[in-house]
Amino acid sequence: MPLSDELRDLYQQVILDHSRKPRNYGELPAPCLHAHGDNPSCGDEIDVWVKVDDKGTIEDLKFKGQGCAISQASASMMTQKVKGKTTTQAAAMREDFRRIVMGDGTPANEDALGELMLLEGVQSFPQRVKCAMLAWRAVEQALDGK
Repeated sequence: MPLSDELRDLYQQVILDHSRKPRNYGELPAPCLHAHGDNPSCGDEIDVWVKVDDKGTIEDLKFKGQGCAISQASASMMTQKVKGKTTTQAAAMREDFRRIVMGDGTPANEDALGELMLLEGVQSFPQRVKCAMLAWRAVEQALDGK
């Protein structure tokens, strides 16, 4: 389904804002979980640091990376939404996000994704799906390594 002009403008504004002024950018001090992700097809790279408390809640989450506006904006928006959630909630959000960027069904909890729903337009550009998913996969790897 094509995006309306208004939605396309909003999509571009949000992407540019998050890529130029990323939220939660930086590193967390040890002890924390860490993972590196890259997309060899385009050169995007991301490192994530995740601090999880003993109850399974993501206390803090930061990232550093380089790459296209989509990968950096997705990482920035993801950190805002995942921080404070349980690892189980974060996994559900990752799956919902995957569904919207791949055009693979309706998310179970669209409200939880908030402005991340604006990245739904990525499904029209299959080569950009990996860019949008890069930070999410890195967080998944970090959490799996704990």
